[in-house]
Amino acid sequence: MNPLSALYGAIVQTRNDLYDRKSLKIHKLQGPVVSIGNLSVGGSGKTPFLIALGELLKARGVSYDVLTRGYGRATKGVAVVDPNGSPREFGDEPLLIARKLAVPVIVGIDRYAAGQLAEQKFGPQLHLLDDGFQHRRLARDFDIVMVDPGDVQDSLLPLGRLREPLRSLRRANAVVLTNDASFEGLLIAPYLVWRVRRDIIVVPDLKGPCFAFCGVARPQNFFEQLKAAGVTLSGSQSYPDHHAYTEGDVRRLMALRARHGATVFVTTEKDAVNLQSHLDALAPVHAVPVRMQLEKAENAVSALLSAIAARNRRSA
Repeated sequence: MNPLSALYGAIVQTRNDLYDRKSLKIHKLQGPVVSIGNLSVGGSGKTPFLIALGELLKARGVSYDVLTRGYGRATKGVAVVDPNGSPREFGDEPLLIARKLAVPVIVGIDRYAAGQLAEQKFGPQLHLLDDGFQHRRLARDFDIVMVDPGDVQDSLLPLGRLREPLRSLRRANAVVLTNDASFEGLLIAPYLVWRVRRDIIVVPDLKGPCFAFCGVARPQNFFEQLKAAGVTLSGSQSYPDHHAYTEGDVRRLMALRARHGATVFVTTEKDAVNLQSHLDALAPVHAVPVRMQLEKAENAVSALLSAIAARNRRSA
């Protein structure tokens, strides 16, 4: 192992040991906490999965809010997301979640403080904790971890992308396997194993060659999914994740569309949030929803709610 990765791993292990031994304090909210996280840096589908799970919970009549860091926002402190606000105020993904799910979304680096504000304003309902696997300061009742095929062969930071080693999955209650990959080597711990399928819903009136662009963690995945869905791409352009678009970006995109002979732009819903007032300047432009489908969803949600109920009975 690379010496820097070995040092990083030792620091992570020490921190986890301190939490396991309760030498570092873990704070508990009144309402149950369901964490959705991953092992690696970058995108692994946490936001689409959180939205999919949120829709399933709403269908069951479960009231909940979302606690999230608010990555990329320029503001500080803890705040309730205004769905009509800007990415600068709240971050692009919190805005997307608030608009898609129409539930309270609270941003804050300190997720315990975010949860306290949520309970003051909305009561001690269920909390969905976004990107929470490493945020061990906040107690959780159910830990969901997204695992991508690349995680199995990857190494720890800074050489690789893993924030924690694979053995950390022992803390998980459920592991979500993405991208139709096989993870037999991981299926040795007593966690539930769920699978998801990511679908792109293409706007039905897309005609002619399209120019695709996006600022997400894994842009090539988006472009390949568009092609797989039958979209004709004459060109594409990627930007860094959470990219804040400028007038200069709009001018360059218009020039690229003309150069590649495209008639329409396609992008992600997250990019539509980040484009803000620039979106209309790119018309015609379609923001394509990226949706995640949980296999055997009803069984999975029942298992999650049953585990929370059992934990609450034990602590009563």
